[in-house]
Amino acid sequence: MDPATVIALALLFALGAALYSSVGHGGASAYIAAMALFSVAPETMKPTALALNLLVAGFGAWRYWKRDLTNFRLVLAFALTATPAAFIGGGIHLPPIYYKPLVGMLLWLAAVRLLWQPKMLADRPVHAASLWITLPAGAVLGLLAGLTGTGGGIFLSPLIILMAWEEPRHTSGVVAAFILLNSAAGLAGNVASIGHLPHELPIFLASVMAGALLGTWLGVDRLPRPWLLRTLGCVLLIAGSKLLFT
Repeated sequence: MDPATVIALALLFALGAALYSSVGHGGASAYIAAMALFSVAPETMKPTALALNLLVAGFGAWRYWKRDLTNFRLVLAFALTATPAAFIGGGIHLPPIYYKPLVGMLLWLAAVRLLWQPKMLADRPVHAASLWITLPAGAVLGLLAGLTGTGGGIFLSPLIILMAWEEPRHTSGVVAAFILLNSAAGLAGNVASIGHLPHELPIFLASVMAGALLGTWLGVDRLPRPWLLRTLGCVLLIAGSKLLFT
């Protein structure tokens, strides 16, 4: 990559990491969209996004855990089936024409719901999730995560919020841990793709780490719960647009 492209990508990655990590996400969909803008080779995009995701989600998972904001029972309720499914999905190449329009529209619908009366959603009482729902849902989300080269949090966050299984800040803690597990499994499911990681990866890792420092600080300590939902809604709109129009 030429220096101008590296600098532009590093800045976009930092911005993506700051926005996404504020709601517990790793930012893979933002990294993929940025690389698509600069015509990065497709075989490079997926492993690079997962590698950056691992760092951001790992840092986010640690930060939310330190503040006792991670419901590990809920993490396991999804991860038991999602992680092996992400491993399988990481090794499958599915033509994007099949899943991108459907997933993009679902993300848009979830975004609209989160942006409509976010205070009411944020203040709802929460209840425990049933394993009869979370285990099959986890398998579907994990497979989608592996196929799309993301950690799956973009799909999990709205599900938890809309089903009232956790309040917004704890949802971010759950999602960060979930993304960490799925990103590792997705990368392991296609180990050969690691050979396509760019030489500039250390620069990109430093940029997303800077973004994650700001984003997790906002998510853990600063953003009120309704604003967390508004931010999540914006993230879903961006991710849905990426799937529909790129």
